[in-house]
Amino acid sequence: MTGQLLKKGIDRLNWARTHMDVLNEVEKRLIDNGALEGKKIGMALHVEAKTGVLALTLQNAGAKVKLASCNPLSTDDSVSLALNEEFGLETYAKKGESNEEYYENLYSVLDLKPDITIDDGGDLIFLLHTKYQDLLPNILGGNEETTTGIIRLKAMEAEGELKFPVFAVNNAKMKYLFDNRYGTGQSTVDGIITATNLSLAGKRIVVAGYGWCGRGIAMRMQGMGGNVCVTEIDPVKAVEARMDGFDVMPMIDAIRTADLVVSVTGCKDIISTEHLEVIKDGCILSNSGHFDNEISKDALDAYSTSKQEVRWLVDEYQLKNGKKVYLLGEGRLVNLACGQGHPVEIMDMSFAIQALCTERIATDYKELEPKVYDVPAEMDDMVARLKLKAMEIKIDTSSPEQVRYLASWNEGT
Repeated sequence: MTGQLLKKGIDRLNWARTHMDVLNEVEKRLIDNGALEGKKIGMALHVEAKTGVLALTLQNAGAKVKLASCNPLSTDDSVSLALNEEFGLETYAKKGESNEEYYENLYSVLDLKPDITIDDGGDLIFLLHTKYQDLLPNILGGNEETTTGIIRLKAMEAEGELKFPVFAVNNAKMKYLFDNRYGTGQSTVDGIITATNLSLAGKRIVVAGYGWCGRGIAMRMQGMGGNVCVTEIDPVKAVEARMDGFDVMPMIDAIRTADLVVSVTGCKDIISTEHLEVIKDGCILSNSGHFDNEISKDALDAYSTSKQEVRWLVDEYQLKNGKKVYLLGEGRLVNLACGQGHPVEIMDMSFAIQALCTERIATDYKELEPKVYDVPAEMDDMVARLKLKAMEIKIDTSSPEQVRYLASWNEGT
């Protein structure tokens, strides 16, 4: 059985690498310039095939790498096994970790005494600023992959608590315009369909939050034939959602007729007791935000008379008002808890940004202050051009006359 699982993991890693042309080009650059040679890199990301390719890229470039999961339900056990057994990359992760196991795995990564951290949600950085403060002098810098993690880091920076520079990878155009929108959109649909085997066409689907992830989910749900409604607290995003063709209303109204709810806000208690009191019978609840608190499980437990697993990672709650609701993936990231995560080609671009930011930290750390940095525009441009090359797409360039024209303020038409 272990042999079959190992082969599955090797095959998934090889398949992903075959379709990650941008990251493969970045790997060549890192090997040639030796920027990561001898560096120790601690990673806490979703342990699946694309992440595995990123970790192996850094290892192939000469770094010592340790990897743990950033979510108890997001690990692909076959990939974790293959990274350890076939590729010699120390990986501490399994699907369905207990809370204690989750943190023990993060501690194992920090035992490396890393020079650079790569985070998805900020847990390694948080631990370094609390339980592992003795390691802070070793840290050259870090990367953060998610909106949620950057919110945490910005709060630390504002309070003067952030002790080393961190690149906000999530804010790179070649990350959020594709990963958050097209990646989250497709993978969320994949996770929900895998978990339920139900049709999306004809269903009333509520998407909570209209950031880039919410945009992607709403667009894909509409494309699958869903009748999509958006809930928002930001008036600008609410106007945008309406003009994109979606109904917009408060959650307390939307949930009364919802067949399916997808929360993707980065905030807690998007679904709470007041919503359960009026929820439609049979409603399916899912979350694509980083933490498992967007749908309040405390509220579900308190307002239910019974709970049972009726399908893999589908829990049925019998509510006190006589209705039944279904929670997917324990309220964790449904695209990874129940699905395979973002498409390979999408993560190719995001992880190319991660690798290039890691290179920048390794080479320029003495010039960086302890704050959150946006990804440099030239890095976005490099990844975009590599992606176009991989897609065999050519684009126009401006002539010297056009460049001069655009730079002038008194040029006539």
